[in-house]
Amino acid sequence: MTVPIVRFTVKGHDVVPEDAPTSGSPGRPYTVVYDGFCNVCKKLVRMLLTWDRHGELEILPSQTPGLYARYPWIPAKAYLESVQFIENHTGHTWQGAAALEHIIDVLPKGRLITWIFSIPFARPLAEKFYRWFAKNRYRLGCGEHCQLHEADLKYPA
Repeated sequence: MTVPIVRFTVKGHDVVPEDAPTSGSPGRPYTVVYDGFCNVCKKLVRMLLTWDRHGELEILPSQTPGLYARYPWIPAKAYLESVQFIENHTGHTWQGAAALEHIIDVLPKGRLITWIFSIPFARPLAEKFYRWFAKNRYRLGCGEHCQLHEADLKYPA
């Protein structure tokens, strides 16, 4: 099995893609961390920037220097697997479809959409779809820079 992985490092530090959108500052109530190399993710983040009219969200690519030090409870592998949503004043963290549910909830009129997650089986189905999407995100919208690599990931304990 191969897993699409694109990770650039220079002198031990991740390189933030120049076209990866960011927004906000550390003082915002919520932080969204996404894969800055994923073209589909970047398009969705650009839409999110227009929807966040009240400036609730700080949005960062996972390649942002100092991110691991700022959120030490989130393992590095989690950033590769899914979007992260952090409630900054409590440290509560959600990932995957649960993160998307909370992101939408924070947006103006977001609760008009997130009620769908209260339907039986909606959350498990959303999570299953999200995991499929995350696994295939480079194939769905990636450019020529992406390559397929063997799933040989080793993370410090």
